[in-house]
Amino acid sequence: MKMNMEELLQTLLVIFGVLLVSWAWKAISWTWFKPKKMEKYLREQGLKGPNYKFLYGDIKEIGRLAKEARSKPMENSHQIAPRVLPYYHQVVQQYGKMSYLWFGPTPRLIVMDTDMIKEILSDTSGTFGKTKSNPRGPLLITGLVTYEGDKWAKHRKIINPAFHQDKLKMMLPAFYTSCCEMVNKWLNAIPEGSCELDVWPDLQNVTADVISRTGFGSSYEEGRRIFILQSEQAGLVVQGSQSIYIPGMRFLPTKTNNRMKEIYREVQNLLRDMILKRAKAMKAGEAPTSDLLGLLMESNFKEIEEGGNSKVGITIDDVIEECKLFYFAGQETATLLAWTMVVLSMHQDWQRKAREEVMQVFGSNKPEYDGLNHLKVVTMILNEVLRLYPPAYLIMRETYKKVKLGDVSLPPGVHLALSPLLMHHDHELWGEDANKFNPERFSEGISKATKNKGLFFPFSWGPRFCIGQNFAMLESKMALAMILQHFSFELSSTYVHAPYTVITLQPQHGVQLVLRKI
Repeated sequence: MKMNMEELLQTLLVIFGVLLVSWAWKAISWTWFKPKKMEKYLREQGLKGPNYKFLYGDIKEIGRLAKEARSKPMENSHQIAPRVLPYYHQVVQQYGKMSYLWFGPTPRLIVMDTDMIKEILSDTSGTFGKTKSNPRGPLLITGLVTYEGDKWAKHRKIINPAFHQDKLKMMLPAFYTSCCEMVNKWLNAIPEGSCELDVWPDLQNVTADVISRTGFGSSYEEGRRIFILQSEQAGLVVQGSQSIYIPGMRFLPTKTNNRMKEIYREVQNLLRDMILKRAKAMKAGEAPTSDLLGLLMESNFKEIEEGGNSKVGITIDDVIEECKLFYFAGQETATLLAWTMVVLSMHQDWQRKAREEVMQVFGSNKPEYDGLNHLKVVTMILNEVLRLYPPAYLIMRETYKKVKLGDVSLPPGVHLALSPLLMHHDHELWGEDANKFNPERFSEGISKATKNKGLFFPFSWGPRFCIGQNFAMLESKMALAMILQHFSFELSSTYVHAPYTVITLQPQHGVQLVLRKI
């Protein structure tokens, strides 16, 4: 018996030793041999980039430059790429428009060729899939924006009806109500003539209010908790994405991991209660409401009814994820409005042109749907702001098999970095005034502005373009028209121009303006 125990112990030690050697080999292969093999392969393809550094790659340098950029303001100009994406900008300047950097042991290829970007973003086969480099991401959102293949197609089909123009028209009263509350707050804050105000929190509030009303039929106060939690979760996800992820780390009971799981559970429970109440009401015969949740559930029920099978629809958990996405997407409108007010403060001539158009179309009356769609100058301004300050500053894809991209052959496991920010500021595509605010470039539409060789994709491009694009533009036009009807504005002496990234492109120190009643 004693001999058997000794043999068992020896066997266990041998197994443990083999596992240890296997794990060690996998770790060394992941952190050194595989990246070096990738590096050699990419260089043989004629691509250039910095040398790979063990384990961290360029992450430390990315973090250092980002921290350095955020520690100081920039001049009041629109040449923001060196501040927002300093390392990417530096790599492009040094190695060219198709160069790579290292995000940990993974090569990240910067692609700045219009045709290549269109090929990548138009792919529906899964050749260029979504990156899965941040396992904490699903705690913030999944939904339509992260799905692939058949699941993406099913969700897109069910969600599409909620964003048709006739449905958006029905949401206009909610847009107006939310904007009225903000405008009245600002009017009350100006006792006489003018006052200084940081408008950034109010712009965030009004877009959250719009999402709560149009998404769930509730006011901002009722949806406030979800919005605050989602904003906190976004900050934690970004924080985690700025360092290398070691497999299994998200399961450790760290303070950050625990907090992210707490937020996830609370948001899930809040939304589940709202959805189950709505489903119960609809099953009891109540007519579906015209908010996004009602439209989504109505479309889902219709799909199930026509298909005769619940599997053709989406689950309650799926609906929850799409609702979280509504809240998250609403933040993009806040950033568009914030940068528009900043830019129009810098360019008073365009502020006057926009106000003249709004007053000519609406006077002091309530903005209405047809008039908003005929605001040519306002649309030009919004497009130019989206070009200079795109909310989605970086779009990521990944190769899942060996693929040919232009003249370059790429192995599986390469991240593809497509940057609307870098592309929209490219002098070769947009001309010598690429870093200047010039809405006239959009006077004959987007295709003429890009001279049919550039790419304007603030809401992505191709079959996966942002489904809420028209929603965001209509909301922005309503808010901007009402602001221009009541106020003129200019930058305060306390304003600090400091674009930075928290999922979207935001003003780091707020937006301090001097507002004057008209």
